Amino acid sequence: MSDARTPAEIEADIKRRRTQLAETLDEIGVRMHPKTIVGDAKARFVGGVDQTLGRAYVSANRAVSEVKSQFVDGDGAPRMERVVPVALLVVGVVGLLALGSRRRRG
Repeated sequence: MSDARTPAEIEADIKRRRTQLAETLDEIGVRMHPKTIVGDAKARFVGGVDQTLGRAYVSANRAVSEVKSQFVDGDGAPRMERVVPVALLVVGVVGLLALGSRRRRG
């Protein structure tokens, strides 16, 4: 196999390959730099946290909707047969807590 290229073509090819090699080495240097590695790890972590928070938000929103549906009918009116007993229970618990804190003080 004979190379029919001129010396100028060979020199131009060598120069082009050196430039490509320098670019590749620069890219490897950037990828292997500690700041890049830390930045990539941080981005993966934040992405995972964002995804987890997104799932938690959807779950919490679903839970709130389910609880709300227990106390509000389809038209948005409160279901008094469910609201009143819960309100009385809350008032009772708050009253017991207040009584307990008075006894500890006195």
